[in-house]
Amino acid sequence: MTKPSPGGDGTPAVAAGVILQDGCLLLVRRRVPEGALTWQFPAGKVEQDESPGDAVVREVKEETGLVVAVMEELRERVHPATGVRIHYFACAIRSGTAHRAAPDEVEEVAWIPLRDVLHYIPDGLFPPVQHYLNTTAAPRERPVAPDEPASRSGPLIGGLLGNRADSGDGAEPRNMIGRVTK
Repeated sequence: MTKPSPGGDGTPAVAAGVILQDGCLLLVRRRVPEGALTWQFPAGKVEQDESPGDAVVREVKEETGLVVAVMEELRERVHPATGVRIHYFACAIRSGTAHRAAPDEVEEVAWIPLRDVLHYIPDGLFPPVQHYLNTTAAPRERPVAPDEPASRSGPLIGGLLGNRADSGDGAEPRNMIGRVTK
């Protein structure tokens, strides 16, 4: 059973983790898409007698294996595509390595370079999440708003998922969704 939203309107509450690391945002691809949503933040329903902050910590661990701490609640809204009340939290990784920890729910877990996020979430990000990313990430790493010229975010190497990209810094070549390609 889900906990009613803080407004008491009975809308199920969901908590979503916004996790940024090394210029990449953690997204999951659900095994069963929710409407047009294919890629999304690690998230899940708030259980009865559970706070949204506690729920996001639990859900991130269940879906990705990461232990996180809530740094800030970014805001909440009723999602326009799903009608679900979502609480968005900026989270910091405390331990673990992101992986598909719930294969019955999650098809894929990926670190998406910020410049590519809007290819995965084409309708754009919730403005408070966009603002958080804009103020937290380095300017060249931040997502490009739909009305901004793409040149501000840098070129896409090899298209959406890209060919192997070598940054020239001696690190392992990675494809455009941050996986090691060697």
